[in-house]
Amino acid sequence: MADADNKDTEAKLAPTALDKAKWKIFWIVSILSLIADQVTKIWARAVLPVKGHGTLPNGVCAVPEDIASHRCGGVAVDFIEGFWEWRLSMNPGSAFGLFGGQSFARIFLSVVGVAAVIGMVWMLKKSRPDQKVLHWALAFVVGGAVGNLIDRIYYGVVTDMVLWRYKTHEWPVFNVADVVLVVGVGLMFIDIQKEGKREKALKKAKLEKAKSAGLVKH
Repeated sequence: MADADNKDTEAKLAPTALDKAKWKIFWIVSILSLIADQVTKIWARAVLPVKGHGTLPNGVCAVPEDIASHRCGGVAVDFIEGFWEWRLSMNPGSAFGLFGGQSFARIFLSVVGVAAVIGMVWMLKKSRPDQKVLHWALAFVVGGAVGNLIDRIYYGVVTDMVLWRYKTHEWPVFNVADVVLVVGVGLMFIDIQKEGKREKALKKAKLEKAKSAGLVKH
């Protein structure tokens, strides 16, 4: 009788422990992603060269204000020649420069960012403990969203610094937050595929069980 009670207690505690684990993963991954994003942005604003006639004494460029107003611009610094450059850029839009020309971008995208974070937390709360891919995905999305949200609220623009090129083609300048957002969304699609396969397997198992019980004709 005592053994049965112990097993019941362990069964009740196990889901709680697993739920705590998913929140632990979420907070660690999202916070580390956010730190990586903000540290690289601070470095970029402080170190990467700019050119132009700025608003500071002797025409020195004020970062990020004079870059955002196009008084100054970032100077390319080769990291991997012909492919990867560092170039300081201020983006008023979303990831990879999207919606950069919209005057309402700051308010609209800030609201979207806050809504996305709330949505990701809600999804994590509703997720099963075994959906580890989804837990990582949500953590990456929140880390990236908050990283760009901090820039947008504090500066009005998002700091970008990575420029990839191939021959004459250039990708839009991006940052660490953009990268983790893309990784997070990619992992979410993987989770969707896994859940689809899981649902099919459950339906198949139920059908086989019904057949074996004589509830469904073969």
